[in-house]
Amino acid sequence: MDYPEIDRYLANAREILSTKAQKEGSEYKDIKYVQMASGTAYNAALMIVDQYLSKKEGEKFVKPKSIEDYRNRLRKHNKTLLSYLNEAYDTLHLAGYYHGTPSVRTIKEGLDATKKMLAMIH
Repeated sequence: MDYPEIDRYLANAREILSTKAQKEGSEYKDIKYVQMASGTAYNAALMIVDQYLSKKEGEKFVKPKSIEDYRNRLRKHNKTLLSYLNEAYDTLHLAGYYHGTPSVRTIKEGLDATKKMLAMIH
């Protein structure tokens, strides 16, 4: 199954990082764009979990309202997906978006976790 909106979010995040964040060695120089790309990629991760939970829960599905809600519901269905979500939350949402880390490695780990999440719902 294709998820064009999720793919678009991930492509946008990668494009922002490669064209605007100014990678120099192991760090990005322009934190504003790291935050923008991280937020975009984290939204893709949440969209992936929404798709997964929607399939699992069927008509009972209601979009989660918090990270704790996402975690509690995933804990019942898929602990591997939960682990990837936690990684995306820590690296993309907290470190990348909220704190504005310049670390290329940290952002790459979050993007990799999100790609693994997407592979799990295909």
